Amino acid sequence: MQMPWAVVIACCVGMFAATASGSSRAPFLLDMAGDLNVTLPAIANLFGVTSVCWGLSAYVAGLGSDRFGRGPFLLGAPIMLALSLVAMSLVYDYWLLVACVAIAGIGCGAFTATSMAEVSLRTESNQRGRALGWVMGGQSLTLLIGVPLSAWLGAIIGWRGVHVGIAVIAVFATILVAFSVRKPSRSSVSAPVIDAPRTTLGQALTGPITRLFIALIMERICFGLSAFYYAAFLRTSYTLEIEAVALPLAGFAVGNIVGTVLGGQLADKFPYRRVSFAVCMFIAGGFALAWFMWTPGLLITIAIGVGFSLFDALSRPSLMAALADVPVDVRGVIMGLNTSIASIGWLIAALVGGWLYAGIGFASFGPIMATMCVTAGLLVLRDSRIRQHVTPAS
Repeated sequence: MQMPWAVVIACCVGMFAATASGSSRAPFLLDMAGDLNVTLPAIANLFGVTSVCWGLSAYVAGLGSDRFGRGPFLLGAPIMLALSLVAMSLVYDYWLLVACVAIAGIGCGAFTATSMAEVSLRTESNQRGRALGWVMGGQSLTLLIGVPLSAWLGAIIGWRGVHVGIAVIAVFATILVAFSVRKPSRSSVSAPVIDAPRTTLGQALTGPITRLFIALIMERICFGLSAFYYAAFLRTSYTLEIEAVALPLAGFAVGNIVGTVLGGQLADKFPYRRVSFAVCMFIAGGFALAWFMWTPGLLITIAIGVGFSLFDALSRPSLMAALADVPVDVRGVIMGLNTSIASIGWLIAALVGGWLYAGIGFASFGPIMATMCVTAGLLVLRDSRIRQHVTPAS
């Protein structure tokens, strides 16, 4: 079966818009605080609002899409995101901004959950890793292009103008999705299954799926610690100015993109996806240990950071493809839970990372990240039937 490139590209663009809607605020924290006459922590807390609303919405939308079809969520969510972004550009009251951010988070969660389910249902199992890898590539592109471009444009049109620009991208994603999902898939993607007995969520949440979710939390904590605190680690360890961290961050983003693309190939070509995930996490853990505990020089630290980013990203498509190996009528809610549970990992990373830095220092990040990487890998290995001939979703 041919890869459904139209749907994959449309969902990738939508994923880019969803991720950029939150991450694009990072360069403008001080500007937004001054414009709205609030403190910097008050603006920083908007990331937490986004994560919570994103995670809750992903679960609800995934559950609803299994029952009512994915079409309304795929089209309605990016429109909701676009409208909320335009509203953010117009408000001058902090609490109205919080409300707009919450609505945007709801739209982001609804789109990410249903787009992952849509793509997974339109692809064969032996292509699913690549397809999901390309969709997740929208998040990686935000790190590489979205945030730097937002900072550059913000100097010209301000943070309000940047939000309008991302709204335009969300509308463009809606148009692409509308054209790409017109043709029903082989598994009636856009409509719920009503004739066959339905699989319940409790039946779908087997031990192996639950262990994948726990491993997902650990992986997201590790990635969150690196993404949130890498710039601060560099500036603290090597006394760098803020503009000097741009190149290391770009290298980190490139490693993430390359790993995501190659990880999709790995997930489809190597039939034991849990083994692929585990091995990549073991290697990522080794990089993490050296990354934060050893500072021999800036270039070596940058190279180690790229290595961690590469192998962490390599592990993700295999994990996602393994999670998608559930019955069709609960795949939406499972992919929604994937997004919700990933949000838990992000929140833990944001909260624990600050506490660790203040109490122990960046040297503590390495052992903790390495332990989580190894534990996540071991957790899923028990469910891999490597000695038997099994299906590619083993």
